Amino acid sequence: MSAEQNCAIAPWDIVRVDFPFADQAATRRRPALVIAAPAATGAFTVLWVLMITSAARERWPLDVPISDLPLGGLSHACVVRVGKVTTLDERLAARIGELSTPDRAEVAAGLGMLLSPVLHAGR
Repeated sequence: MSAEQNCAIAPWDIVRVDFPFADQAATRRRPALVIAAPAATGAFTVLWVLMITSAARERWPLDVPISDLPLGGLSHACVVRVGKVTTLDERLAARIGELSTPDRAEVAAGLGMLLSPVLHAGR
């Protein structure tokens, strides 16, 4: 494990990972926001992460601008892309920062909107 990696990655941490593209069989090294970290086995944890992008020209519904870049370990304007989630092994992630409290509320609200149909199905 590199010195950069952290075995205690938690929700709201910003990590650097190889994030998969939705439209091609490739990955790109980029920051991502951890939204869940359930243990998969005794050996590792699976991270559920949202993509963080600087693609300001192409905004998606529910994108959340990151208001505190230094806290997140980021150097330029970025958004959390709430509509783009993936899972990965925690051992492949390196913690670089965390999301500010106000931004957490916005991301949580966006996730609530996305997951509401699933959470309320069959009621």
